[in-house]
Amino acid sequence: MLDPKFVLENLEEIKKTIKERGMKVDVANVPALAKARSEIRSRVEELRAERNQLSRKPSAEVIKRATDIKAELKNLEPQLKNLEEQLEKILRQIPNLIHPKTPRGFKEEDNKILRADKPPKPKFKPLDHEQLAKKLDLVDFDAGARVAGSKFYYLKNEAVLLEFALIKYAFDLLLKEDFTPFVTPDLAREEIIDGVGFVPRGPESNIYNVEGEDLGLIGTAEITLGGYQAGQILEEKSLPLKYAGFSHCFRRESGSYGQFSKGLYRVHQFSKVEMFIFCRPQDSERLHEYLLGLEEKIFRGLKLPYRVVDIRASDLGASAYRKFDLESWMPGRGEWGEVTSASNTTDYQARRLNIKYRKADGTTEFVHTLNGTAIATSRALVSILENYQQEDGSIEVPKVLVPYVGKNIIRR
Repeated sequence: MLDPKFVLENLEEIKKTIKERGMKVDVANVPALAKARSEIRSRVEELRAERNQLSRKPSAEVIKRATDIKAELKNLEPQLKNLEEQLEKILRQIPNLIHPKTPRGFKEEDNKILRADKPPKPKFKPLDHEQLAKKLDLVDFDAGARVAGSKFYYLKNEAVLLEFALIKYAFDLLLKEDFTPFVTPDLAREEIIDGVGFVPRGPESNIYNVEGEDLGLIGTAEITLGGYQAGQILEEKSLPLKYAGFSHCFRRESGSYGQFSKGLYRVHQFSKVEMFIFCRPQDSERLHEYLLGLEEKIFRGLKLPYRVVDIRASDLGASAYRKFDLESWMPGRGEWGEVTSASNTTDYQARRLNIKYRKADGTTEFVHTLNGTAIATSRALVSILENYQQEDGSIEVPKVLVPYVGKNIIRR
């Protein structure tokens, strides 16, 4: 969330941000609620202070005054609590600010292409990954649907080896960059999910909630890595903290996404290696570019064609100040498809999760947090299968993955 004081002093900017994101958050009542809360809070504090003074000199008159104070507090304290809850509810719905360079607009073409590889032109008509996976017995979508429902699947044979190879490849690269490796829980408490900014709840939520429990299945290890330091004060000399977390990811994906969402591209469960950084505010923009650079390094190593996209304001998540996507060329669909993203969330998540750092002078300040996808295995598999397919229907294994997979070619 944003600094409440900043919201009050910059309400027009907040309204503009909400509009540019295409969101609906009514902030009109914020000044009135804040004013009423301030007045009642001042009165409550006065009464409590007076009550403390009276307790030192009991008398009949003092006892009567103490009774009156108790009655007034009984009336005011619930009002104060109600006002604080109303204000907090609105403040938590307000999205983060938007980076000045982030493109504005509401259409796909409003995204800004920062750089792009030239899509390769195969000498034969390429199949899509779903056709290839079935022919080579790599993925069983039918069994997944029978056992768990649509958008679930079984990876088989070399697809399993490729998934593990991608995970190990990503971790090997990140360990050289001094990331601390994690395997995180696949569930998190609702306060952590909400704290990281995965809202809204209910029918529109992308989170699977566990019935009868204060838990939800995570859609990304960003949630659990961010929650790892919740409520903590970090030391400035320890920053930046760079974490790499493996988790399974679960997403309801309840919308309709058209023809390009088939197969492995948009599924309910997949595996992912996520990067997460806690840093000083003055370092977050530089580290955002650093995360993007690592994502590019991973895909360059895989020799997969990609482009970098600066995502428009209307397509940012509530917590993101700026977001870069990597989109890989997918010959089977003849289109670019998102494979990674990297976001700078400034102090938005840190305020919600209460994560600060202690500076050299002893004062504390909220950290900035950043996240980026190292590898989302399902979409990386789509790109590998389609880009490395051969005319005879086999799949060449990317050179960097051969030591992990143990073979150069995948054949039926």
